[in-house]
Amino acid sequence: MFLYLVIINIFAVFVMYSDKKKAKKGYWRVPEQRLFIIAILFGSLGILIGMRMFNHKTRHFKFVFGIPVILIIQIYIIYRFFYYFW
Repeated sequence: MFLYLVIINIFAVFVMYSDKKKAKKGYWRVPEQRLFIIAILFGSLGILIGMRMFNHKTRHFKFVFGIPVILIIQIYIIYRFFYYFW
């Protein structure tokens, strides 16, 4: 599980970096829905890090508010998972 979390979050940071580069060049972008799907698949920390590192999607309310909410819910889920099984 730990390895999955590391991989998905590194992937999420890369996707945010890629989307930011595409935005600057005017190329086709990663759909916002796909960014939220990555976040829901436990990549929310990576999306949040990518938002801060690349100053990307920081003016969109649904990202500024939604991604941290998803992250908090996921932290709770992981906490409950480890509490229950350990």
